[in-house]
Amino acid sequence: MAECTDLEWAVQVLVNNFDKYSSSCCCCKKPRRISKKGFRKMLSCELNHMLTDTGNRRAADKLICDLDENKDGRISFEEYWTLIGGIASPIAQIIRQQEQSIKHTK
Repeated sequence: MAECTDLEWAVQVLVNNFDKYSSSCCCCKKPRRISKKGFRKMLSCELNHMLTDTGNRRAADKLICDLDENKDGRISFEEYWTLIGGIASPIAQIIRQQEQSIKHTK
């Protein structure tokens, strides 16, 4: 099997992370979802350096409400992906600004 590219590896990590905190019923074919409890645990264990208040239950519950488009009280993979995009976009901006600062100081 060929070695993964950085992007392929990153996607695998994101999918595996979702699966780590999600659950599915073994008797049915319903898509996996992350419960509120699992989502709060994921925030505090996996995103505590990028997000503030990851240990704050109210802040986590508000984030769940904002992401939970179908209002089922759980986070689907698509809703999780919205979170990832929301985190990655501002970080990309910061990285670009830092790169510009380095170029200007040389």
